[in-house]
Amino acid sequence: MKTLKDILYKVRLETVLGSTALSVHDIHFDSRQVLSGDAFVAIKGTQSDGHDYIEKAVSQGAVAIIVEQLPDYQEEGVTYVLVDNTQEALALMAANFYENPSRDLSLVGVTGTNGKTTTTSLLYQLFKNLGYKTGLISTVEILIDGTSIPTKHTTPDPMTINKHLAAMRDAGVDFTFMEVSSHGIAQERITGLHFKAGIFTNLSHDHLDYHKTFAEYRDVKKRFFDGLPADAFALFNKDDKNGPYMVQNTKARKIGYALKTYTDYQGSVLENQFGGLLLKVQGHELWTKMIGKFNAYNVLAIYACAIELRLNQMEVLEAISTLNGVSGRFQYFTTVKDKITAIVDYAHTPDALQNVLETINSIRTKNEKVITVVGCGGDRDRSKRPIMANVATTLSDMVILTSDNPRTEDPQEILKEMEAGVEPQHYKKAVTIADREQAIKTAANMAGPRDIILIAGKGHETYQEINGVRHDFDDRLKITTILKNLDK
Repeated sequence: MKTLKDILYKVRLETVLGSTALSVHDIHFDSRQVLSGDAFVAIKGTQSDGHDYIEKAVSQGAVAIIVEQLPDYQEEGVTYVLVDNTQEALALMAANFYENPSRDLSLVGVTGTNGKTTTTSLLYQLFKNLGYKTGLISTVEILIDGTSIPTKHTTPDPMTINKHLAAMRDAGVDFTFMEVSSHGIAQERITGLHFKAGIFTNLSHDHLDYHKTFAEYRDVKKRFFDGLPADAFALFNKDDKNGPYMVQNTKARKIGYALKTYTDYQGSVLENQFGGLLLKVQGHELWTKMIGKFNAYNVLAIYACAIELRLNQMEVLEAISTLNGVSGRFQYFTTVKDKITAIVDYAHTPDALQNVLETINSIRTKNEKVITVVGCGGDRDRSKRPIMANVATTLSDMVILTSDNPRTEDPQEILKEMEAGVEPQHYKKAVTIADREQAIKTAANMAGPRDIILIAGKGHETYQEINGVRHDFDDRLKITTILKNLDK
């Protein structure tokens, strides 16, 4: 059992009222979970302020309270610790509580607007297939050497992260690959972690509901690389204009990868088709089941990362060719009878949607229609809504605007904001059907032989969130059922 003094190591303390020699059973930032002998960290969140629940935590047996503002009344026998930033304190305390597990792993963080899930998941597959014990912390799932644990956040809270990293360490995991979101960085969730490497994929319009400006969003991402230690490496997409900026102040070794720019790891696309990609990587031809130019960058990144982590080049090239795509990322299904292709993709930003549609248009023969079903999430960045509709209608033959996860917003209002982005010359291309299932059915009924349906925005998700309630909804199951009926 740890003492409060142990778990406060490296935390910047302003005032301590009481003893730090007391034992701490567990750490919580949700007062409802506090039990006797626990420490409670008061976090000022977007929805509520943990400082309002200090009395409740004490009444439930908390022996230590970590705050940004001392309460007027301090309970006798309870230690109160004043810090400047409780989110930062929680992260450092979590790392100390679990004995800094990240230092015993080769931890690789992947950040960027698009490609985080694909890159981390492919790295996990690659290293596991080559015989290493491997861990994964991603949007889709947490994996500890093959054992899956469901997850709801791209970057979990610090206690959850360190708990899973400790489990990975105890299971003898060699390499762990982790998605690092801008929210996770801004909210100090990765503070105190020791990264062996950081990978930057790309940067485009996203999360401006939270970060307010693109510059703020970019600079939050940059903080991850600024914090990398000198013994780490920073692998960055040199073709992205933000790539060099991301790593300009890092202490880590800088390594570039690119398809267009001369740099450390060079690649080019030789063939791009629905069956996969033929790439040239560092002079070697490489076939992969991944599809599209955006995936060429992901494959190049995992190759570069593997080589920098001292894996055998020929084994890596061979293993990459066997990797499977990530669920809900350019996942496609085809009817037997009319060869109608339906693609389900998580594309929920303008840039990601453009990448997917440009990939489809580069592969298609132009004798078939591209029908896109797309929506935008509620309670999120509203500024991208008209842009998403504009991209869809510009690059598709037909577009059905529909609900995504409306959350607490009125779906019709979201759709009105999307409709504003449709240019006059594309009015005839676009229809609006708020019911997502009906929108997918309509797209399938519109499709003729060899047409292509893109269902964008939700990808791997198995729910639709409406007024705070998650209802079962899986784009992949919906479209496969519909396509089977078309084959009858």
